[in-house]
Amino acid sequence: MHPETTAAWAPRRHLVALVTLLLLALAIVAGPAARPAHAEGTASRVVAAGNVAKDGTLKMQETITFEGAAPAQVTQKFETVQNAVGDRRYTTTVSDVTATAGGAAVTPEVSTDGRFTTVTVATNGAPELVIAYTVRGAVVTVPDGTALQWRVLQGLSLTVTSFRATVLIPGVFTYVRCTAGSPNSTTPCLSAAAGTEDATTPTFTDGPRGEGEVVGVDIGFPAGEVTANEQIDYRWTVGRAFSPDPLPLGIAVGLLVLGGLALLLVHRRRGRDAAYAGDPAPVGEFVPVGPGRSEFRVVGDVRPGHVGTVADERVDPVDVTATLVDLAVRGHLLITELPRASAFSRTDWTLTRIGPGTNLRPFEQALLQGIAPDGEPVRVSQIGGRVGESIDKVQDALYDEVVEHGWFAHRPDVTRNRLTQLALGLLVVAVGVTALLAAFTTFGLIGLALVVLGLGLVFVAQEAPSRTAKGVALLQGLGALRSTLLTQPTDQMPEGRAVEELSEVLPYAIVLGGSERWLDALVATDTDADPDSDDLPWYHGPQDWHLRDLPDSLRNFTTTVSGTLFTR
Repeated sequence: MHPETTAAWAPRRHLVALVTLLLLALAIVAGPAARPAHAEGTASRVVAAGNVAKDGTLKMQETITFEGAAPAQVTQKFETVQNAVGDRRYTTTVSDVTATAGGAAVTPEVSTDGRFTTVTVATNGAPELVIAYTVRGAVVTVPDGTALQWRVLQGLSLTVTSFRATVLIPGVFTYVRCTAGSPNSTTPCLSAAAGTEDATTPTFTDGPRGEGEVVGVDIGFPAGEVTANEQIDYRWTVGRAFSPDPLPLGIAVGLLVLGGLALLLVHRRRGRDAAYAGDPAPVGEFVPVGPGRSEFRVVGDVRPGHVGTVADERVDPVDVTATLVDLAVRGHLLITELPRASAFSRTDWTLTRIGPGTNLRPFEQALLQGIAPDGEPVRVSQIGGRVGESIDKVQDALYDEVVEHGWFAHRPDVTRNRLTQLALGLLVVAVGVTALLAAFTTFGLIGLALVVLGLGLVFVAQEAPSRTAKGVALLQGLGALRSTLLTQPTDQMPEGRAVEELSEVLPYAIVLGGSERWLDALVATDTDADPDSDDLPWYHGPQDWHLRDLPDSLRNFTTTVSGTLFTR
């Protein structure tokens, strides 16, 4: 080398030597830290040994060897419930748990919570831990025999470097399978080997495995080799609770058929009107009194309240308001429409008792006494708070009268209420039975059948009040009168008595229909432009009131009175 070159390289050699020494020092210092350490909670090896008895009982023993320092305790979580196809699930039992740490016996803590049985074992710092336990329910029925299905590694609170398992079996097997990974993994484990004729012990290996990962084995046996001890439980599902299997379905259908026949019988006895083949009983008719003239006459003293009650078997608001109009037309009550205080105020009326109050039916007397007692006129707006008891008396009297007249064998409201109460009671019981059956059995359809029958009885109860033959005759007469009211010419009333005759028709038309055409006929009797505030003997209006205002006035009156009397 040239002398000058040698002189220039000398400082560089010293620099290289210094860097080399520094790197060597760093390597020496960092060496222990750079080497992998055995963290606490790591098992270098887990060896599992199983033994299957002829009755399907599985005994397992796990030997856990730790790398480095042992953790204070080890936890193993066994999943003892596995969902199967449909609503079935397999349950297993882990029992007889024992453990040793470094050869010394330790007491494991065992707890069960829902789907899991958890075992906690103290290591006492020993490098080796042995856990033994017994499993029942792990041998299940498969198409060609039985099979042991169990996770020989599961739920460890450790990471596992290597795993090995052997399972002693009492005879021959048909297949061996093994999966590893997450609890639902289908990935094969590292190896699954079956023995030869000289060594028939299935052996499985895998690893490494993370904390909580599993190794599951599946060993098949021919029929009769190992007895299945599977424990099958059933999850609650709507499909299972209301199972359409032949037995619950057949019972439910049978109940519906028998119950339907019973409901039909109840309806025939309580809700079907008596047979009647005679002529309709006349209620009202238009009798000729001259050429092209006729007048309306009531037959048999059938009042509008009777009409509505017999027609629909109930005392409705329209029956009461029609009775009020009828009482006014017959001269027992004066309805006076009061002038409005302003254009936006509500219309009000006064009700004034007039006449001697004779020839009144009990329900009419109760109605008059309740809403317009003898004395000063009463405003409609003021009667609502004190007529509740009177309306009850009116309804009771009407129901009693339809029985007294022979139109019903029993009071319609009593018959209907008793059957309705019975139906609602049975419906509540049916709902309760359905809930219990659905919660604890597969016979929920039977409960649904009972609910349907309960609802059917509620319907029958509303149809239950049945008319006698006399009541059917009256009902047919009401149908004839309704047809007449809808078709009878309204301009054929006797001369000079048109207002009186048309007024007598009006209460019946309010109940049976056609009131608008008879009101129009009343309006047509007004042939002058003068106010008609007191032209009607039964309805008076304000000073500027005309007969043409009657349809609106009477419509407002019936609506207001119905709401006042029946809203409590």
